[in-house]
Amino acid sequence: MLQYAGIFLVIALVAALFGFTGIVAGAVEIARILFFIFLVLFAASFITGLLRRH
Repeated sequence: MLQYAGIFLVIALVAALFGFTGIVAGAVEIARILFFIFLVLFAASFITGLLRRH
């Protein structure tokens, strides 16, 4: 999922380079949503791993 966030970030940067502001806004929002979903899943996985050890 983090890979998809990175891909959309690269798409946004390339689109910004060429001046496509509408595509940039959409790609940045998708990248931001995917990144936050990744963070939530990572935190849940980390906490679950800590609880399973004990």
